[in-house]
Amino acid sequence: MQNRKLLFAALALCVAAFFFFDVGRFFSLDYLKSEQAALEALYDSRPWLVIGVFFLAYVGVTALSLPGAAIMTLAAGALFGLVTGTLIASFASSIGATLAFLVSRYLLRSSIEDKFGEKLKTFNRNIDKDGAFYLFTVRLVPVFPFFLVNLVMGLTSIRTGVFYIVSQLGMLAGTMVFVNAGTQLAKIDSLSGILSPAIIFSFALLGIFPLVAKKVIDMIKAKKRYDGYTRPEKFDNDIVVLGAGSGGLVTSYIGAVVKAKVTLIEKHKMGGDCLNTGCVPSKALIRSGKLMHNINHSDKYGVHNASGEIDFPRTMQRIHEVIAKIEPHDSVERYTGLGVNVIEGEGRITSPWTVEVNGQTLTTRNIVIATGGSPFVPPIPGLDQVDYLTSDNLWELKTQPKRLVVLGGGPIGSELTQAFRRLGSEVTQVEREGQIMGREDADVAEMVRQRFVAEGIQVMVNTNAVGVEVNGEDKQLVCEQDGKTIKVPFDEIIVAVGRKANTQGFGLEELGVTLTDRGTVAVNDYLQSDFPNIYAVGDVAGPYQFTHVAAHQAWYAAVNGLFGMFKKFSVDYRVIPWATFTDPEVARVGLNETDAKEKGIPYELTTYGIDDLDRAIADSSDYGVVKVLTKPGKDKILGVTIVGEHAGDLIAEYVLAMKHGLGLNKILGTIHIYPTLSESNKYAAGEWKRAHQPHKVLEWVEKFHAWRRG
Repeated sequence: MQNRKLLFAALALCVAAFFFFDVGRFFSLDYLKSEQAALEALYDSRPWLVIGVFFLAYVGVTALSLPGAAIMTLAAGALFGLVTGTLIASFASSIGATLAFLVSRYLLRSSIEDKFGEKLKTFNRNIDKDGAFYLFTVRLVPVFPFFLVNLVMGLTSIRTGVFYIVSQLGMLAGTMVFVNAGTQLAKIDSLSGILSPAIIFSFALLGIFPLVAKKVIDMIKAKKRYDGYTRPEKFDNDIVVLGAGSGGLVTSYIGAVVKAKVTLIEKHKMGGDCLNTGCVPSKALIRSGKLMHNINHSDKYGVHNASGEIDFPRTMQRIHEVIAKIEPHDSVERYTGLGVNVIEGEGRITSPWTVEVNGQTLTTRNIVIATGGSPFVPPIPGLDQVDYLTSDNLWELKTQPKRLVVLGGGPIGSELTQAFRRLGSEVTQVEREGQIMGREDADVAEMVRQRFVAEGIQVMVNTNAVGVEVNGEDKQLVCEQDGKTIKVPFDEIIVAVGRKANTQGFGLEELGVTLTDRGTVAVNDYLQSDFPNIYAVGDVAGPYQFTHVAAHQAWYAAVNGLFGMFKKFSVDYRVIPWATFTDPEVARVGLNETDAKEKGIPYELTTYGIDDLDRAIADSSDYGVVKVLTKPGKDKILGVTIVGEHAGDLIAEYVLAMKHGLGLNKILGTIHIYPTLSESNKYAAGEWKRAHQPHKVLEWVEKFHAWRRG
């Protein structure tokens, strides 16, 4: 920091001296023309001295972003001629520009990243990918102030070597024009005369060239990718969507709204995993479990002799009734009514523009893959000897398991673990890593684990499942923990160790669509696969496996597919929230402490204990915490984790704040209804404000009040 201040002071002094001593008078066309003869005579007598001084002066002017580079380029032509002048001016301007670039990077980049870090991530990804093209473009067009280009590019992630080389090449044409004009100095009356409309137009064409070249390269790549396939002369559809989960439904809806011809193909059930086997049934199960938990703990509310028994078949029936009640939202009838051609069948991509389903071939301009994911089942010896359950098939259970093992400590495993325990099953949760809910901070995971243990759940972490043994009706999960073998008896086992993308069986292998190391379809920022007209959204694309992210991606896929020839949009992942619906709930948006430490991002932590909140106390739900990460010394929110009742609802205020750049001061200044759980957000902001009181100012205020009292 001290070195930066010294450098800034030195640069400011140089710039101030330039203007204070009116050095700029030497960088005028009139002065150059009046001194041309004297300068030429000096060059004839001492050429290397003149070249050296001129070169250093040119570098200095450019490095300090001072006015005068254009006049010096003219002078190079007047003194040294076209060839020598071009060499001198080209290298001096490029070196000076690179120095200005480095100064901007050293002095300003960290502060700009602190303020706009998240917004710059996407920009820098594009710079890493296409920065050389963009820089070359602006270097070719002299209407862009070169000094501004130097300073702005210093704030990006472009490599110094790339900046120098592209600047050297990009400025060469403009430098030659000015140097050549300098050889005819006597005929020049003003700088504006050098750049006639014709020359400006020529430069503009040069500037467009790299963009056109990039477009041509992309077209060549696409053409090569499409080699061997015949593009139809006309199309039946604008979009064919494979999969009617969240991503596929939203894609179809958007396409229909803008009057595109859309066909939606679903081989199983409309609504996808979320409606039929995921979000909806699990929340219905959690609700039944919570009600039973409240009955069993009714004494704390002053209710005596409350009792209840779980009718497990009726509980499962209710889950299917809930699904049936929501089904019309995602039904064939609804989407047909919107104008979508819905086909129930198994679609198969046979070319970049054709999909076969039920014996017919559909032609389409775009294909959107929204085939979702499915439970991953690890290759545990003996597991195939039992009818193991996953989130796909457990909803068909008719009998409540007395002894249940849940394999996996992630969100799905944790939600099911607690729900079945509250329904009365004896539950053992087995997690390979050192904590359940591995994506959360250790203290957050520990709060949930303690609640699980208090409710009678056996939580086994650092435990590796190595086999399943079956002896008649007896079934045991064989585990290794700290070098010891542990056998856990069970009646049913739920495998919830993660999900895998559904990429097989519908033509991707034959087409040769590239997959990532995670097994998802490899897509770019516009959600395009390596076939530009084939898009992927949701679990099959990643990087997040959330219903709301699939819906978010669907907008980009639909708009880019339908209108990408005019404008394409990069998908925005800056503010992605999620929640795990255990009790207490855990909701999160942005960074937590674990992420910040892994990425080396400095942060300041503010916490507010929900055990101090009036409404939580009144509801006997006074447990949990709000954890807010901010930039050190500032109220800018980097991330929030909330543990507690209705955390998934409470996090929305922070999602809004982060999305629109609002800090904790704005949350503190917002009226929250009393008494509500949402006040916890305001009190967390108050904790931050209290920690940032202006103590020196308050000391003077205290003295002021004392003076007024006499």
